[in-house]
Amino acid sequence: MHISPVLWQFLVKWLNASALFPREASTIAPYADALYFFLLLITVVGLVLVGVLVFGFSIRYRKEKHPVAVQVEGSTLLEATWTIIPLALFLIVFVWGALLYFRIYNPPTNAMNIYVVGKQWMWKAEHPGGQHEINALHVPTGRPVQLTMISQDVFHSFSIPDFRVKREVIPGRYSTVWFQATTPGTYHIFCTQYCGTNHSAMIGEVTVLSPDDYDKWTQESTSGMSLAQNGERLFASMGCNACHSGSAAARGPNLAGVYGSKLQLASGSQVLVNDAYLRDSILNPSQHITAGYAPIMPTYQGQISEDGLIDLVEYIKAMQNNYRVQQTLTTSQSNQAAPTTPGTVKP
Repeated sequence: MHISPVLWQFLVKWLNASALFPREASTIAPYADALYFFLLLITVVGLVLVGVLVFGFSIRYRKEKHPVAVQVEGSTLLEATWTIIPLALFLIVFVWGALLYFRIYNPPTNAMNIYVVGKQWMWKAEHPGGQHEINALHVPTGRPVQLTMISQDVFHSFSIPDFRVKREVIPGRYSTVWFQATTPGTYHIFCTQYCGTNHSAMIGEVTVLSPDDYDKWTQESTSGMSLAQNGERLFASMGCNACHSGSAAARGPNLAGVYGSKLQLASGSQVLVNDAYLRDSILNPSQHITAGYAPIMPTYQGQISEDGLIDLVEYIKAMQNNYRVQQTLTTSQSNQAAPTTPGTVKP
């Protein structure tokens, strides 16, 4: 469907000015709005057409003009017309909506990833560089941003109306959505799934910055350690490096470079190693036994928070070799083996 750009801008600006419609602040927003206005158009046309026909027939076939009922024979052409035209419109909407859906939920490969954890009643955003935000999200313009989201308690729904973004946030499972902001400014975040007493207070703001301002913000807002660095510390503190050292005698599979690969399981099936698989294999290791290894890994269900799981996932994703793993393992073993004397403390 083609519409004049001038007419489109007039329509959008009029709706924004009258507060009837959210702003278009992402690359996907015009495409979503075009489908919405098409649906609105055929609805209005259908309503007017049916209304005119009902009014016309009620006048033409009123009792005063036709006191005795007369049989009106059907028309095959007429029946085919009112069947084919609506069917064609439904198919157009179906194909259009499907193409838009796949466009919204398939992020570009170069998208910047930000984790979002929903919990009663707040949104927590975690950037790979170590920036943490509560009920706020900073993103740059002109760059695709993927949100990897999960709930820590009940069902939530993450929505940014100005970006035409809405995605369910589910306990125990990652869900993703992406957008590319086009206009600097501040935009609302809502939870659109009733989640308890303070559901209406589960709101926040997205701040869209220019690329230079965003780089400045990341430098000023860092906590000093990235998610992967936090994950490395957690990996060592929980003793994961004792089994996943990457050596030939290791009791667990080598994790270096495993992300994005196809892994052979003991059941004979293959699985793609992505964020969801890494998270689930930490919490339910008995369901994901790698071929050639014994099922000795304990479950960490209830022992690691969603934030900790995100740190571990980011660390494993960034792991390209086992040098740091073996280094921390050697240091840990040396500290345990170091003799102590009275009056001294083991390092």
